[in-house]
Amino acid sequence: MNKNIYCIIMAGGAGTRFWPLSRQAMPKQFLDILGTGRSFIRHTYERFARLVPPEHFLVMTNSAYKELVLEHIPELRPDQVMCEPIGRNTAPCIAYAAERLAKEDPEAMMIVTPSDHLILDEVEFINVARECVDYAAVNDALMTIGLRPSRPETGYGYIQVSSREAITKVKTFTEKPNLEMAQTFLASGEFLWNSGIFVWSVQQIRAALQQFLPELSSLFAQAAEHIGTEGEKAAIERVFSECRAISIDYGVMEKAENVYVHIGDFGWSDMGTWGSLYQYYPKDEEGNACSSEAVTFDSTGCLLSMPKDKLAVVNGLKDYIVVDTPDVLMICPRSNEPIIKTFINEIRFRKGDKHI
Repeated sequence: MNKNIYCIIMAGGAGTRFWPLSRQAMPKQFLDILGTGRSFIRHTYERFARLVPPEHFLVMTNSAYKELVLEHIPELRPDQVMCEPIGRNTAPCIAYAAERLAKEDPEAMMIVTPSDHLILDEVEFINVARECVDYAAVNDALMTIGLRPSRPETGYGYIQVSSREAITKVKTFTEKPNLEMAQTFLASGEFLWNSGIFVWSVQQIRAALQQFLPELSSLFAQAAEHIGTEGEKAAIERVFSECRAISIDYGVMEKAENVYVHIGDFGWSDMGTWGSLYQYYPKDEEGNACSSEAVTFDSTGCLLSMPKDKLAVVNGLKDYIVVDTPDVLMICPRSNEPIIKTFINEIRFRKGDKHI
């Protein structure tokens, strides 16, 4: 096990696309949506623990979730859970982690991962992650992992590659295309799904941030002396209040010339939406995916998520999402899933935060 490998788990999201199951107080990364007996974040920790020692994990979240993180990953010390005062997307999150590691281990190799992915072949995945670390350790490369698309998915970002080699240079990134463009990408054979998992050295990512996001880099450089001291909280609050929200993809990866992708094949989904869960769940002969007991009549292509031991009887629905929780029942066409955030905003306006 490489003593310089660190895993950064990004776990600050509110998981609104999985509402009403995912809530502000208990977002999806802390839920057992797959019915395995373990939460998404627990799966993520155990996956990377094959490669990274427990003391080399950092979890980036917000203060409201710090105790939840420690509950789900009791192997961590409290100081390994780093709290962002406000959400500013992935670039500030990564910059914060990089400054911490630059002080603790300037030779660190960073694996940056979301907390809510599904990976079916974890052995193969870890092989790919290890090869990414090895490549980035001896090359000037910002690495990401890409998957060959199996359908024209509009909920994922895409990576255009320059060859079919296992590790190849990235030509372009495209964020969440429309259906027509996604179909074109799939037909071309030149595009991969962007997993949102990154590998690089601390020096490489700090240099890239300094080049492409100099204002952000400067803010964190000013706060660096306070990291690990009693002044860290105040310094980081000041930085996050001043920096703009921007993703690492848009801020760095789309601009840098030294971006490489490792093509993987290990059964992956970002599990970001009810639609991705529908792809994962086993389906009956009518294409209905059910998380619990259900009896369907003249219904096809539905996703049914019910509490345990609750029988759902569904008649006459086609391509619907039906989610039942103790205080919210949502019935929504699968095609309308992208506007679930609109539902949340309207419910907050009408009913307050009680159901959010």
